[in-house]
Amino acid sequence: MDFTHFFMTWIDLRLLALVGAGTFAGIYIGAIPGLSVTMAVSILISFTFGWEMYDALALMIGIYMGGVYGGSRTAILLNIPGAPSAIATALDGYPLAKKGLAGEAIGLSTTMSALGGLIGIAVLGFAAPAVSEFAIRFQPRDYMLLAILGILLVGSLSGESLIKGVFAGALGLTIGCVGLDPLTAQERFTFGYIELWGGISFVAVMIGLFGVSEALMQLKHINTPALKQKITRVIPSWKSVLKFLPLSVQTSLIGVIIGALPGTGGDIAALMSYDHAKRVTKNPEVPFGQGARAGLVAPETANNAAVGGAFIPMLTLGIPGDSVTAIIIGAMFIHGLNPGPMLMIERPEMFWFILGALVLATVFMLIFGLTGIRIFVKVVELPRAMLFPLILLLSIIGAFAVNNALTDVYWMLGFGVLGYFMKLYGYQLGPVILGVILSRLIDDNWRRAIISEREDLGRLFHGIFTSPLSLVLFMAVVAIFFTSTPLWPMLKNKLRKAAAKKDA
Repeated sequence: MDFTHFFMTWIDLRLLALVGAGTFAGIYIGAIPGLSVTMAVSILISFTFGWEMYDALALMIGIYMGGVYGGSRTAILLNIPGAPSAIATALDGYPLAKKGLAGEAIGLSTTMSALGGLIGIAVLGFAAPAVSEFAIRFQPRDYMLLAILGILLVGSLSGESLIKGVFAGALGLTIGCVGLDPLTAQERFTFGYIELWGGISFVAVMIGLFGVSEALMQLKHINTPALKQKITRVIPSWKSVLKFLPLSVQTSLIGVIIGALPGTGGDIAALMSYDHAKRVTKNPEVPFGQGARAGLVAPETANNAAVGGAFIPMLTLGIPGDSVTAIIIGAMFIHGLNPGPMLMIERPEMFWFILGALVLATVFMLIFGLTGIRIFVKVVELPRAMLFPLILLLSIIGAFAVNNALTDVYWMLGFGVLGYFMKLYGYQLGPVILGVILSRLIDDNWRRAIISEREDLGRLFHGIFTSPLSLVLFMAVVAIFFTSTPLWPMLKNKLRKAAAKKDA
């Protein structure tokens, strides 16, 4: 290990300040719906063009790590995920805040986010070549199967009704397909309106479904006094950390692997980890979706671990793991670096510099995340007559900020009303967002898979059953589908009765 460059950001006061400032800014950028980390890092390129290479990378890495964590703040306090990777966090984080435990929820999410980030960085440092070699083996059909695997998570995000979950997921897929076909430029679900050619902003859908719908749902409680939050303990106890440590390690590894797959990222990793937590957690203190702490820990460790995973293909193969690392690759090219296989040979010091900066950013994230919570949670203690207009104002600003278009605000309001009626009739909103996220991944890789097999379905299925990786993913899809249907409880019940009869 090149200790000199690993600790470069720790001993150089200028670099230390840049990483710290970037992490602090990233936390609060990530907490504002509509202001994405990708947007912040892309804007930074123009400002850091004339900077020293180390200075520019230190600031970008700090914003990246802080921004991924920052989305959890508004997800927990207002049920408005600041970033797509915080969607799963809101499922149990917001119910905890409604019980007066916002401080505990933020403290636990911050600690576990830091733990997940460190595990992701450790894998990046010790196993980058092996993980990148595994990631590069993914064919288009494997990405397609991975996305279908994600869609089947609607079974675990849809409460008691699988049918409602599948409907919500299909609705999300349909919304994600609106616009011009990326391959043929044919119109899809545009109904002749030019305004729909570019599709519907994902941010507008997310803010509308989560933020506006929640404000509408709570209008009937407008005169109810706000619940006072218990801030007796912010830093979680060692007992609590050790209790969730095995789950954290499991979901962190899921986050690293998903993050290392180009084009996926922390949002898919968080949702898959949430599903994993539901399947392996025995006897949670409360049901998932009602404030289960395991449901908060799993996505938060996974989405921060995915940061280290996203750097693996970027540094070893020159392939970005997500949109932020794609921008960082551009910044490295601007500063005369060539990310890829030769980087580890020609400039190994850059690898260790990035690794050290990521660790430092994680430390800053833990410090900044655990301070200021007492002030931050005052947001949910505001009188409801003030809080709901504030939520609506933040939602409008967030939707408008993406494209500076009033059209996105109208979409946001429309999806807010839709989300209100879906909640009213027992439909979960998570599967809709999941469908929107995965629609492009399924669409693009289905096209690539079928084109690579000369539009022959037989060849496509032959490839699935002859490739060990594809076969494992296919069997996982079948297993999750089977265990998510009513057939599985019926079969377990019959087996239990047969075993009881045999013992009798």
